[in-house]
Amino acid sequence: MPKQFIINGDKIHDIPSFYKEINRLFMSAENWKISESLDALNDLFYGGFGALKSVEKFDLIWKNISKNKSDLGIEATLNFYKKKLEEPAVFNIDFIKKKITALEQGTGQTYFEIIMEIIKNHPRINLIEV
Repeated sequence: MPKQFIINGDKIHDIPSFYKEINRLFMSAENWKISESLDALNDLFYGGFGALKSVEKFDLIWKNISKNKSDLGIEATLNFYKKKLEEPAVFNIDFIKKKITALEQGTGQTYFEIIMEIIKNHPRINLIEV
């Protein structure tokens, strides 16, 4: 039976609380935490550190995922991108503006959808939505 990890969706209400839950679940034994970054999340799922250090395949049980789809939806994603606009020396502003426009036109991916895409790109993860 594969190892199981349970995301408690009741503890998630925005992007920072999502990463707090991910760090609780996967990084509690480490003396460092992953940052609020989709790249960091993707790296985590590759394994090699944290609770996934020696895990080949695992069940990722996400409780109350339907609530989190909304919590990490359009509004949270727009706020995420707009915050990046405040740091033009760090982020590609043209790229961010295109992401915002796509969301406003209903064609862009939400933060939740990007997370789902990351999970689906890791065949070692069996996502169980509850």
